[in-house]
Amino acid sequence: MADTPLLELRDVHVRYGVIEAVRGIHLSVGEGEVVALIGGNGAGKTTTLRSISMVHPPAQGQVFFKGEDITGMKSHDVVAKGIVQVPEGRHIFPNMSVSENLEMGSFQRRKATKSELQSDLDHIFELFPRLKERRKQMGGTLSGGEQQMLAIGRALMAKPKLLMLDEPSMGLAPQVVERVFAVIAEVNKEGIPVLLIEQNAQMALTSASRGYVIETGEIVLEDDADKLLGNDQVRKAYLGEE
Repeated sequence: MADTPLLELRDVHVRYGVIEAVRGIHLSVGEGEVVALIGGNGAGKTTTLRSISMVHPPAQGQVFFKGEDITGMKSHDVVAKGIVQVPEGRHIFPNMSVSENLEMGSFQRRKATKSELQSDLDHIFELFPRLKERRKQMGGTLSGGEQQMLAIGRALMAKPKLLMLDEPSMGLAPQVVERVFAVIAEVNKEGIPVLLIEQNAQMALTSASRGYVIETGEIVLEDDADKLLGNDQVRKAYLGEE
């Protein structure tokens, strides 16, 4: 990792009314990394991502991106900075075609030429050939796995400098999960850092270089991913081993 992380959270607290959902989180993602954030339901994983994207800004603490304090910035300005999130539940546009959904991902790229956008679209179809086959089909008629592919493709059309994925394997068939994680590895090799939230701890840590474990709103473990995979506490709590 470089001395200055691409993304850094410093003592971040997030509240929903009087409830403190995230308490004093320190977290970082370096250039070129895949970093996993694992934990159980309600641990604060999604809230952490929402604090980074400023959908729910921190009540306390700071978020830095490329060394700049982005705390309190408007969420659309965060996207313009290059932080792009694929939310849990996909949230594709059901009444738009696959191609139209993908085009929406490039909405903020006003300086991009038609040839650049077409090249990026072609690349998405290379990553997800099934989307090319269904490019004229309405998003709402796709299977869950196809919608997840579409949500990731739409995010990639924004040319992210940091890609944040919230539970990309949720509800998907095993073969689709394998394809999704293969694409995550591929785009990371192309230079896109990834912050990955995932309940499938085995898959997440196998894909990541580093990882964090969050419980009841606090980071309780942080280490290289392979070391977390061998950690007795992680194996018992998240890998189903005795």
